[in-house]
Parts: sequence; C-alpha cells; structure tokens
Amino acid sequence: MKVSYYPGCTLKTKARNLEDTAIGALAVLGVELVELPRWNCCGAVTSLAQDDLLHMLAPVRDLIRAKEQGSDKLVTICSMCYNTLARANLLMRNDAEKRDALNRFMDEEPDYAGEVEVIHLLNFIRDEVGWDKLRAAVRRPLTGLRVAPYYGCTLVRPAEVAIEPAVDATVFEKFIEALGAQLVHNPGAFDCCGSYQILSHPKQALAASAELLGKAKNKGADVLALSCPLCDYNLGKRQNELVADHGLESKLPTIYFTQLLAVALGLDSSLCHFELNHEGTRSLLEERNLISTVAV
Repeated sequence: MKVSYYPGCTLKTKARNLEDTAIGALAVLGVELVELPRWNCCGAVTSLAQDDLLHMLAPVRDLIRAKEQGSDKLVTICSMCYNTLARANLLMRNDAEKRDALNRFMDEEPDYAGEVEVIHLLNFIRDEVGWDKLRAAVRRPLTGLRVAPYYGCTLVRPAEVAIEPAVDATVFEKFIEALGAQLVHNPGAFDCCGSYQILSHPKQALAASAELLGKAKNKGADVLALSCPLCDYNLGKRQNELVADHGLESKLPTIYFTQLLAVALGLDSSLCHFELNHEGTRSLLEERNLISTVAV
C-alpha cells in the first residue's frame, strides 16, 4: 500500500528520530509513505485571525501537492503539522468565499476544494493497518514497560479536526497496548506543555511542563510517549531545568510513538536515533532489554 506523506520541516532535522522510525516501521507493516514533491513548511501553527488568509497559503499548497499526486489521503506524523493542515483543509471545504479568494490568489496552482483527507499516523495505523495486524507484527513486545500517552493540544483541539474526541480518545492507548506495553492512565494527556510560550514566557511554560510530567510520573509511568517535536523539546530536552528549578522531583524519559513502534517491530535501534531523545530514554530501554546495549 502506498500513501501520500507530508513530513514537515523538523522531521528532517531535529526530529529524525520521529520520521525515520515511522518510515521504517510502516514498511514492515506493508505501507510505503510517499513523500510529497515540492512540499513547503505548513506554517507550523494556525493563525487565530479570521481574516488572515495569507497564513493559509502554505498549508493549502501542500494539500494541492497531494492532490497532484492523485491521492485522496495525506498522512502526517507531527501533531502540529497535522493540526495546521487539517484546519486549512476544513476551511477550503466549508468556506466558499475564502476558498475562492485563496484559489484566485494562487492563480498558477490548480483549484483546491478540500478533496484530500488529512490523516494523522495514529489514525492511519488504526484504520488502514488495524490493531490485530499490528499485534501480529510485534517481534519484541514491550512487556513491563509502563507507557503514558500524551496527546497534547493539537491532536484533540479544535474538536472539528481532533483525531478523536478528547472526552473518550482511545487511539493512543490502544496503540500502546498493541505493542505489548503496560498502559498508564495519564491525567495530563490533554494538558498543554507550554507550546511556543517557551519563547515568550519560558518560566510559565516550564512550570506547565513540570506539572504535566509530574502527573504521569505520579501514576507510575516509565516513559511518556508523544508525537510532537515541540512537546518533546519542552518535556524532554528541557528536563534538567524542570528538575532544578520548576518542582519536578525526578526525570521521566520521553519517546516518540514511532520509536516505540520500531522497537516493538524489532528494527535496528540505530534507526531510532536515541541520541536525539531525552538522555534517559536509551538507557531505560537497554535496562529493560528492549534494545541492545551500545558497545563502548
């Protein structure tokens, strides 16, 4: 099976551990992610201004690239890219006046009216691969690993583009269970990590991250699973500050859901680029004999 795929900017640089594991794992599951030609940055966030149509040009152009591929589905992995593309797609489907304005402005592009469905990889695995097939493909069950899922803001807000309603979301939980891990209920699964406030109000953002990690840690989680590079930055890469200055009592490794998938499918750990993760992630998996210890 082939499906159009939008990577986004960060997955080519600081989040290669998110992209490479997704591509490798999906290949094992019989899916080829076909990267869009000539894709551009989606804009990273959706503008809050109702009349800011220029901000919609970037994501709409990416959707047009998928249409040009002859695809009716576009898979994305980063939760912020998913949110941005899905909201732009919703506008192009539902607002005729703005759709017409954008199409007329992009006069060298073919008209677009929301023909492509934007799908996050978690939903794609659920709907196109299926939990039974995923369980059957697991070669190294994550037995005993206590995993807390973290959806964050952009997978469940706004409701119109949520991968599942936040009140009864289960896709991340079922994914974790299919890999053989022990699911940990995370009361902060839908809390905000601080997002881009880390730039303008870092103290408040770090406090939010510390509280979120503390909730998962208090429930006995060994690791926090996520799908957003910005969340990984706030929750993972800034943890030394969280412990030192913001009330987090002990560290909690963070990991991308695609890395968990790659490990469970038995892929070589070099594909996972654990050097890009929170410092405790690799050592935790080595201690649990889920990946091989790196020779010194």
